[in-house]
Parts: sequence; structure tokens; C-alpha cells
Amino acid sequence: MTARGVKSAYDQGGSAVITVIGEALIDLVRTEGGPPVAHPGGSPANVAVGLGRLGVPVRLITRYGKDEYGGLLAAHLAASGVEVAPEGVHSGSTSVAHARVDAAGVADYSFDIVWDPPDTVRVPAESRCVHTGSIAATLAPGAETVRGLMAAAHAGRRALVSYDPNCRPSLMGDPEAARARIEALVDLCDLVKVSDQDLEWLYPARSFLDVADEWLARGPGLVVVTRGAEGAYGVCRAGRATMPAVSTPVVDTVGAGDAYTAGLLDALRRRDVLSPNGVRDLHSSTVAELLVEASLIAALTCSRPGADPPTAAEAEAYRRNVRAEIGDDCV
Repeated sequence: MTARGVKSAYDQGGSAVITVIGEALIDLVRTEGGPPVAHPGGSPANVAVGLGRLGVPVRLITRYGKDEYGGLLAAHLAASGVEVAPEGVHSGSTSVAHARVDAAGVADYSFDIVWDPPDTVRVPAESRCVHTGSIAATLAPGAETVRGLMAAAHAGRRALVSYDPNCRPSLMGDPEAARARIEALVDLCDLVKVSDQDLEWLYPARSFLDVADEWLARGPGLVVVTRGAEGAYGVCRAGRATMPAVSTPVVDTVGAGDAYTAGLLDALRRRDVLSPNGVRDLHSSTVAELLVEASLIAALTCSRPGADPPTAAEAEAYRRNVRAEIGDDCV
């Protein structure tokens, strides 16, 4: 049994249902008037932690050092039920993100990062889903390794390929160049989750509705756009769904999008549609249910500081508390 009552599937000889690929780093979070506080982070690592805490067998292909920050990451991942691919631990320094949180709880980031996973890493054959996103999918030299793993999973048609661009303008440079790279990755995906802020940066003159339709036409079976306080929108081959945001006191938004992704993938898994064909055959009413469940996980994460997604027990208790607010049909 790990911390906070999270029971790892690997304690019982389980194998990875979901493989997450990408950066694990330390968020040095500074609030207005306060000193920086170190929190384990990195978008893909946050997704893996969210899945592990929800009881999903998950493996993380990442890169961090054997320094003090690396030890903090290793303990955090283990406590959350995440298996780490051993090839990713190296003798260098662990990457750092500097996050400044404003009075509204919104974080602005700058980075000190090297992303260079060994090209010998492989996705376990038993994985039903491969998820990646953010820095790992676009920052050289490791981005090519990530793209190769995505392409192999896409070609095999056994594992669902999931992607969240989670754009970092300070690292991704010109939006036009970033857009071309991201669209090439969307072509390899079955599921894309993206924020409206990312779409505004990538496509400043277009509506999120138009871009979601265009991305769906590129190949995914489901595209989800998160819209912060405006809720979320999903489009699948059978139709569309929208869902208002779950009302909750917001401490900060650090890791909220990653928690949403974890909740979305877990909701697909529990419905036994975590596969390329499963996502392509979704009905819009099921998409609405998925949006609700993912929103609950994100809302609970926003209610406490840092990227601190809930356990399955915490999520179920929270779901019971808000059922009256959003109805029994979806929750």
C-alpha cells in the first residue's frame, strides 16, 4: 500500500494498462508574496500520478536525475502507484519548471529542462493506451523518440493513442511551427484533449469549434476541448457534447488539465472502450458522461494547492457530494 491509501497494481503483480511518455520535473511554485515551494510535476508525470491514484496500472517513460529533486520525484511517483521505466533515471540534473501563481490561482511557467530519453525505451506490449503530451512531444531531441513510440502504437492499432498538446509558448517558439508539429501528432491519435487557451495560441483567428472538427477529420475518434470556467466540449464521430464546469473553490489551477486527462482516460477504461475502435464507436451521450467524470477529477484537484489529483476513494466521495448539483444521469 502506498501513501494516501493508493494501492499499486504492481504490488499484486499487475502490468501497465496505460503507458505515459514524457517529462517529470519539479515545479518551483511561487505565489504572490511567498517563497518558492517545490512540488513534483511535469504534465505527463501528473497524468501518470492521476491514473495511479485512481487505481489504474500505469507505467511512466520519463527522464530525471539521481539528485535531490530526482529523489523527490521518485518517491512521489512510487507513492502514487506509478511504475517508472528504469532507463529514464540518469546521473544528471532533474529538470525544473518555475511557476508563478497569480491572485486568481492561474500559473505562468518558465523552464529549465533537458528532454533526452534514451531511444532504447519501448512501450510494453500489454499496454491498452499510450498517452503523451506537452514538452515531451515537441522539445528536441526527445520529441523524435516520442513521435516514434506514438507512430508504432498507431500502426499496431491495438493501443489507443492519446495526446494533450498542453502548449508551452516559452519553449515551443513560433506558433506556426508548433502548429505543424502538433498537427502531425494529431494525425497519429485516437484521442486528443486540448485546452481552449492552447487553441487560441495555435489558431488565433479561429474558433475552438472549427479546430475541433478539423482535428477530428484528421483521424481521432474523440477530440475534447477544456474551457476552464466555461466547462468542456467533446466531438466524436456520432455527434457533440458540452458540459458546464463543476463549481468548486479554486486554490490554483496547477495540474488541473492533467487531472482532467487522467479522469478522462480512467472513465474510458471503466467503460471498456479504451481502444481505437472503442473511441471511434462512442455515442455523444457517452461523451457527455466522460466529460462529467473528467471534470469532477479536475475540479477536486483545483480545490487544493499544486498538482495533487485525488485517489479513487476521494473522487467517489466528491462525486457523491456534487451529484445533486449536476444530476444523477451522468455521475
